[in-house]
Amino acid sequence: MDLSLLAVYAAPLLLIFAWYLRRHIRVDRHSRAVHQEHKEAGLVEPASLHPVIDPVRCLGCGACVKACPEQPEHHVLGIIDGKAQLIGPTDCIGHGACKAACPFDAISLVFGTESRGLDLPVLNASFESNVPGLYIAGELGGMGLIRNALTQGRQAIEAIAKSNRRAPGKRLDVLIVGAGPAGMAAALTAKALNLTYRCVEQESLGGCVYKYPRGKLVMTAPVELPLVGKLFFRQTSKEHLLGVWTEIMKDHQLRIQVDERIENIEQDGDGFVVRSSKAAYRASTVLLSIGRRGTPRKLAVPGEELPKVVYRLIDPDQYIGQDVLVVGGGDSALEAAASIAEVQGTQVTLSYRGDAFGRAKQKNRQRVAQAADRGNLKVVLSSSVSHIHPDLVILEQGGKQLEIPNRAVIVSAGGVLPNEFLTKVGIRVETKYGTA
Repeated sequence: MDLSLLAVYAAPLLLIFAWYLRRHIRVDRHSRAVHQEHKEAGLVEPASLHPVIDPVRCLGCGACVKACPEQPEHHVLGIIDGKAQLIGPTDCIGHGACKAACPFDAISLVFGTESRGLDLPVLNASFESNVPGLYIAGELGGMGLIRNALTQGRQAIEAIAKSNRRAPGKRLDVLIVGAGPAGMAAALTAKALNLTYRCVEQESLGGCVYKYPRGKLVMTAPVELPLVGKLFFRQTSKEHLLGVWTEIMKDHQLRIQVDERIENIEQDGDGFVVRSSKAAYRASTVLLSIGRRGTPRKLAVPGEELPKVVYRLIDPDQYIGQDVLVVGGGDSALEAAASIAEVQGTQVTLSYRGDAFGRAKQKNRQRVAQAADRGNLKVVLSSSVSHIHPDLVILEQGGKQLEIPNRAVIVSAGGVLPNEFLTKVGIRVETKYGTA
């Protein structure tokens, strides 16, 4: 073959190869930088469901990286040395799109890690617990993402409808506990399938979403709901989402009762008697769609009983001109601190017992850092609350006591898992250490 002709054919191939090589180096360099940034900040533990990549099966095609719905705001997955890796563990919120997109079946979705276990109730593929007729969907089962919780609520009711546990005329087909995303979807599905049901919520419509700070953005993806059709919210506020759910409840006359706390579930033959703070219900099946942390974790320090101490942020504007202490290191704490710091005249102190915000998303850490740079938010790591007084708070840090002027305290230290309640009704709980 003529050398000039060979050069004509080879030149484009060399250009393509050079472009691919430069792109590969650029992607690898970026992935390493993100991974190193998270390691240095101590952000190495995923909060819930997350991918584990088999390096033998993975061929580094990048399909999982492109499929992640958190892109481009967050970099959860990346390519290092030609293999996919979880480079931003704390930014992963369990979409699961990476597993579906992988053409080589190299990704498994798991809960917990080798060093950090996650307590979850034992469920079968139909969301039924070891107690026959008692089902669990949503956050309590490990699915805190709104879209996943909505889907699970629908699927759980579909499984109940196919079971042989219904007893028409004698009792409810299903009692749904909790009116968050899973509970809302469950109520819609129960009505669509002509099941007799009630949905009982101890607080307000929306469950965990109702507890978000005012104006907080809720990230979801399209989801199909019975009677409603497709809902799509890529970015929306808490208020708008709750407004949509309120309209759905009214339009479809869903049987949802709020401000009613479930106190006990007792087996009654082949069904259940569910006792609440207001009534007793007989049901063939029960679906628990409650949160994992319904009871706030308290500090157990002197002065915590003062009325200025609360356990969630509702409206940042109520703290105008005040000195506020926020306690905690997760997303709720950082969101509360940053939101209040944006209010005119406030001075915020953020106290956390750890030495890094290892459980918080990058965007929340950035908001806190920006507020700290402005001077109206002070971060006190490796600290704990020692005493709460009416007009000040005492923190302990490195053996020293810090006195801070204070008019309000917000404790965002997570919540107590409902393990005692689950054990009481006979549900088995196991700790996941990086398993499905």
